Amino acid sequence: MPTSRETILAALYARLSVLPAIALRGEVLPERVSADGMLILRDGEPGEPEVTLSPLRYHYQHRAEIEAVVQGVERDAAFDTLTSGIGAALAADRTLGGLCDWVEAEAPRPVDMPVEGATCLKAAIIPVVLHYSLADPLS
Repeated sequence: MPTSRETILAALYARLSVLPAIALRGEVLPERVSADGMLILRDGEPGEPEVTLSPLRYHYQHRAEIEAVVQGVERDAAFDTLTSGIGAALAADRTLGGLCDWVEAEAPRPVDMPVEGATCLKAAIIPVVLHYSLADPLS
């Protein structure tokens, strides 16, 4: 049985998978990027929890990361479409079906990455903060 943390990350990945871009989880960036772009979800760090007693609960602000990558002549417009799609997908269900208290993405910081013999990539890491509570840090 998966842990609560894994269930939350799987729900986030499922939410990203509905977008037209190819969505991967924990993979290496492939050599080719599809015309709709590519998203790679990185599990990130749960960080140090705040703890409350009676009942004992561990409150996390888990920072996952989405690597968003586009390529092509119209990469600025494609990147804008991709990032706004991510925002809309997260805003549609800020609790991931009740698994989290709140899910919020931070603004991307895009960079152009030159590729030898091909058009540049436009990429950014988009931090996503997952607020959730667990009864046990290993559950």
